[in-house]
Amino acid sequence: MNQSTSNNDQTSAMLNRRDWLQCSTAAALAGSFLSVSAKAEAHNRKVPQGKAEHCIMLWLGGGASQIDTFDPKHQSIDNAKDPGSDYAAIDTVVPGVQISEHLKQTAKLLDRCALVRTLHHDEIDEHAAASYRMHIGRRTSGTIVYPSLGSVVTHRKEKLSTKVPSYVLMGYPSPGRQPGFLGPQHGFVYLTDTESGPKGLSRPTRISKERLKRREDVLQKLASIYSREHKIDSQIAAYMAAAEQGRDLAGPEFMSVFNLQQEPGDLRNQYGGEFGQRCLLARRLIERGTRFVEVSFNLTFVNGTGWDTHNEGQLKQHLLIQGLDQAFATLLKDLEQKKLLDKTLVVIATEFGRPAKFDAGGGRGHHAKAFSGVLAGGGLKTGQAIGQTDELGELHVSGPKISVPDWFATIYAAMGIDYTNEMYAGDRPVPLTDGGNAIAELFA
Repeated sequence: MNQSTSNNDQTSAMLNRRDWLQCSTAAALAGSFLSVSAKAEAHNRKVPQGKAEHCIMLWLGGGASQIDTFDPKHQSIDNAKDPGSDYAAIDTVVPGVQISEHLKQTAKLLDRCALVRTLHHDEIDEHAAASYRMHIGRRTSGTIVYPSLGSVVTHRKEKLSTKVPSYVLMGYPSPGRQPGFLGPQHGFVYLTDTESGPKGLSRPTRISKERLKRREDVLQKLASIYSREHKIDSQIAAYMAAAEQGRDLAGPEFMSVFNLQQEPGDLRNQYGGEFGQRCLLARRLIERGTRFVEVSFNLTFVNGTGWDTHNEGQLKQHLLIQGLDQAFATLLKDLEQKKLLDKTLVVIATEFGRPAKFDAGGGRGHHAKAFSGVLAGGGLKTGQAIGQTDELGELHVSGPKISVPDWFATIYAAMGIDYTNEMYAGDRPVPLTDGGNAIAELFA
């Protein structure tokens, strides 16, 4: 090879390297520009802003069957080899939309509701994982403890009263309800009793008012000293704030909420049993300024299994559905009569649905590819069913296919919360949803 050829090869290689570097730099800049543009577009796109001030979530723990409640299909002939709904479907006040025959009262009020029939996720076998997903809006993480739906609502919405808690849980405080990185001040107050309230907030009869006051004064001094010595520790400050809130809640305004005897007797009867009384208590809480209440339908079930209707649990499932119907319909009418329905979003949620086929014991297994949720009131565009499933109620066929992040984005939007914003776990930004978008059909 002569010298001229060698020089030409070196020059060509240098040009190729230069071209490659120029192209790589241009690609990197373009990628960065596109990333910034995508973020700007997400931030600037029109996000629905609802006007709801409160949220009551009715939680059907166990996995309520969509085809036996809000998405009925062909009725099974034998409840064994013939897959389908266990009950007949009935018409509602919304033309073309039917629900289970055991939701008779709800059928008359369905114009106040929106049925979301194409919810889906991929947690099937584990109740705990599916329940966590439907309370947190995303999968568990090994590096961060995410906040629950209720905690995010109370974090994003200004406190309405210091005399009642912003977030109340009536049911089991299982994983998924916690405030996570938002801190204890955005945690829940846990109620087990609809008549007397949290035992930890009541003054024991053996302790006089004077003695209690002396104890509070000493505690206040000790807390003040400890706080000054650890002023940089945000976690300690958060616990101090939560303790102070607890003392506020021990006052008469919150404790009087539990006096259901103040309500007319016929209204208490209309609400029905223990679950209904919890719904009545939820209404009394939001009247006084509570932002988010979860009412769990997980009491001693008359069917033996609750909403997890394997085997014989299916036989008396209709009693559960009737109890839900009575409490839910009464809650809607009660809120409406008190002019609270437009500013209160009522949510019916569960961890997953059930398949159309029956198991060997006559019940149903788990199904998460398509199941139902309900959104009522809250100023939404109600009187419609969102999404359509196949002839067995198991697969999405048409209309919006709603992911769990979409479901969360919709609830946040109804509450006037911009779901495209971020929270911070320390210095780490965390989006409010895992890429969700609100259901456009619900916002006029």
